[in-house]
Amino acid sequence: MAMTRNTGARIGLLSIAALSLLTAGCGTERPGHDIAAGTPSRAAAAEPSRPSAPVDFPCPGESPSTAPAHTAGTSGPATPPSDHYAENHGFRDPLPLHGQRRCDGIAAVKRIKNALEPLRTHNDISADSTRRALTALGYPAAKVESYAVDPSVGFLVDGSALCIEGKVNPHFIEANAFAGYPDGTDCKPPRGGH
Repeated sequence: MAMTRNTGARIGLLSIAALSLLTAGCGTERPGHDIAAGTPSRAAAAEPSRPSAPVDFPCPGESPSTAPAHTAGTSGPATPPSDHYAENHGFRDPLPLHGQRRCDGIAAVKRIKNALEPLRTHNDISADSTRRALTALGYPAAKVESYAVDPSVGFLVDGSALCIEGKVNPHFIEANAFAGYPDGTDCKPPRGGH
């Protein structure tokens, strides 16, 4: 008989312990918020930090309407594409410039357009004249490429800290600065990827 009472007492104690845990309100508080005080709790400090998104600011000479307000994380479709073309060819998308490097890129594009404008207005556009105009800006000859793309001349400048690509023809000059490619080691698009 003594054995039956001990077993019943143990079951009773376990039931009381379980009931007290349930009535104590476990799980009613959320991390980062102290319900009694209405303030953030210490649990908020234990949450992992997220990497900060690059912040872009207006560059000198840039109009406020063209300056990006804030650059957030990824800006892609909410649902993945069914054919995976964008996913499989993402390595060909140039990386954007942010912060001061973006301002440096805007200034470099302006210098290049100013150097190529006389070629455009005088219709003296060739791969050689474009290359000479770009190397006259101080870019090393080994880092400047120019090539015919009828009716334009395309160019690529590896400026070490940034890349500038574009084209010139009698009607317009196009130039863009970027930070290289995700899977590349220089300013040229990689030949393969995922």
